[in-house]
Amino acid sequence: MLGFLIGLVVTIVVAWLIIKKYQSHTVLLLAGLLLLALTLVVAPESSILFKKAKSTGLSLFDIFDYVRGSLAYRAAGLGMIIMAAGGFAKYMDHIGATDAMVDVAIRPLKLLNAPYVVLALGYAVGQVLNIFIPSAAGLAMLLLVTFYPTLVRLGVSRAAAAAMIGTTAVLDLGPASGASNLAAKTAELDVAVYFAQHQLPVGIAAIIVISILTYVSARYFDKKEGHVVEAEAHDVDPAKADGKKSAPAFYALLPMLPLALILVFSKLLISSVKLDVVTAMLIGALVGLVCETIRHRNGKAVTKGFMAFFDGMGQMFARIVSLIVCAEVFAAGLTTIGMVDFLINAAQGSGFGVTAMTIVMCAMVTVIAVITGSGNAAFFSFGHLAPNIASSFGAASVSMLLPMQLTAGLARSMSPVAGVIIAVSDAGQCSPIDIVRRTALPVAGGILTVVLFGIIFA
Repeated sequence: MLGFLIGLVVTIVVAWLIIKKYQSHTVLLLAGLLLLALTLVVAPESSILFKKAKSTGLSLFDIFDYVRGSLAYRAAGLGMIIMAAGGFAKYMDHIGATDAMVDVAIRPLKLLNAPYVVLALGYAVGQVLNIFIPSAAGLAMLLLVTFYPTLVRLGVSRAAAAAMIGTTAVLDLGPASGASNLAAKTAELDVAVYFAQHQLPVGIAAIIVISILTYVSARYFDKKEGHVVEAEAHDVDPAKADGKKSAPAFYALLPMLPLALILVFSKLLISSVKLDVVTAMLIGALVGLVCETIRHRNGKAVTKGFMAFFDGMGQMFARIVSLIVCAEVFAAGLTTIGMVDFLINAAQGSGFGVTAMTIVMCAMVTVIAVITGSGNAAFFSFGHLAPNIASSFGAASVSMLLPMQLTAGLARSMSPVAGVIIAVSDAGQCSPIDIVRRTALPVAGGILTVVLFGIIFA
């Protein structure tokens, strides 16, 4: 009981500090170290060593050695996958392949003359694009300069268009997503299998529900605010206004190459060949390099441009991999001090099953994501706890990890402090709260769908 109370108090303090905009990485790391230190006093029988690591010979040093072990383990495995995906995404953006893919994807929608139908379909297209463009803010910025003007010209209000764009990355789908890779690794599944057999069926159902509710929400709020649906005169597309030379249309295929390779050379299709995610990202980036060499015929400029790949890797280490390590230390502290075991025993004593515990864990992730504005911070903090909880009920880890992971991304779009929401609110000439009011219904529907389908079909 004492361990549970200490863990609860520390968790509340952590949440409060992050709400106050303290750096989440540092807060999670310090909280985890504190919990590991208190474990030595409260539960000295519990091991504070990282996996099968040997003690340094001094318990105080073992606490810090846990961070070293976690950092070495994650950087060499999951961290490398995330960094390679980040580097690939950065390079695709640098050579214009990302812009080309977005332009090709939204071009058919521009031909429709039904504003709110285009808005709803725009979400679905944006969500598919998110599989290849894993940055929520990056995808939003692209859509703001390409698709947003089209929606406004069709007659949709600026706030409705901005709110839809703010939700296009709510489902962290695909091997390029850090959260997806963490969930797959934690569930001990191949990332291609996790994506195709678990994420995709649930994701498709959620996309349909969110698209419909996006249509309903946009019409309701526009009508409530007295917006008149009236097409505007055609203006110059901001994406073309800067005179920047666009990439060839076939560049739209380049961002899709790693995913195609991963799915083809996996247990799903050709199981005799094992292709790692990092290898697929490297192949995709090098194919892009070859295309750039042929296109520009300037070896010096092309080789310098490839530095975007390594810059992207560095950014992902600083932002995502380090956050995973800090969150893992925090989760380890909650486990060693006895908070997780207490919750499991209490749930079992109360007659809770795995379904009820999944709902509880998703609720925790939702709250943290809303107050912090970060789906990654929420899922990374609690995702490591899922296997122990699920196994205590005799359930597969993925049955809890899948809804938790997808819920974290969804809940982010209900947070007025999320970076992507703040960005689109500025474009929509309204406050983040106004955007969140519009995204609340589609996101809530998405969370409900994800939890229900995740529990049933995981």
